[in-house]
Amino acid sequence: MESNRVSPNFQALKRTVPPTAARRMTEMTDLRAQPKILGFAFRERASHNSLGVTCMDLAKVNNSRATLLVKIYPFALIAISALIDVLVFGIQPFVIALPSPEIINALIIAAVLLMVNHSWLMTVTELTRGKFGLATTPEEWEAKGGRPQSIEQDARDALERRHNAHRNTTENAVYFVLLAAVIAIVSPAALMAQVWIVGFAVARLGYTYSYLSAQTGLRGMFMSLTLLSLYGMASYLVLAMFV
Repeated sequence: MESNRVSPNFQALKRTVPPTAARRMTEMTDLRAQPKILGFAFRERASHNSLGVTCMDLAKVNNSRATLLVKIYPFALIAISALIDVLVFGIQPFVIALPSPEIINALIIAAVLLMVNHSWLMTVTELTRGKFGLATTPEEWEAKGGRPQSIEQDARDALERRHNAHRNTTENAVYFVLLAAVIAIVSPAALMAQVWIVGFAVARLGYTYSYLSAQTGLRGMFMSLTLLSLYGMASYLVLAMFV
């Protein structure tokens, strides 16, 4: 271990030089006495810088991958649904006619399941309002004695979760009704109509359950099945135009 003491020769040299130069010589001696400490500090700083750059690079890579997945996601589902239509169900040419009994049965089953889903969402939304003492309209707040200055974050989050489930179901149901109505009258492959029509309704029930129970992965799976059903009907209709 190196000594921090200064030699007599150095002390004599300090007395022969100007005060400013002497202070600089003393500082240099102090630095020489702590090479290991300084080296550790420099290495530590370099290590932190390298770690920071690495974390930033990883964040950029992960963000790029996530962006790419979001972009290709709908196209992948469209391709999968079209392949299922062609390879599993088969594409038949358009023949405008009254819906077959198989398709009517599928529509009835889907309608019942979607009504169950709607009733489920409606009920849990009202139960959430009652649990946290929330009102829907200004007159309801007035009947409760006035709107509070603030609403608990837990109450906001719980109600927003149910509203989001409502909105997602509604926006997907619009496209389902349009596609199912056309599918029903063009004499499609019966199995195709049954799978996509009933599959949509089952997927919506699964989506509601996973959203309300805060299961993100399961919710993503049922959302994919929802879109697969919609894309399946849409791609069938497009392909049938060219048969």
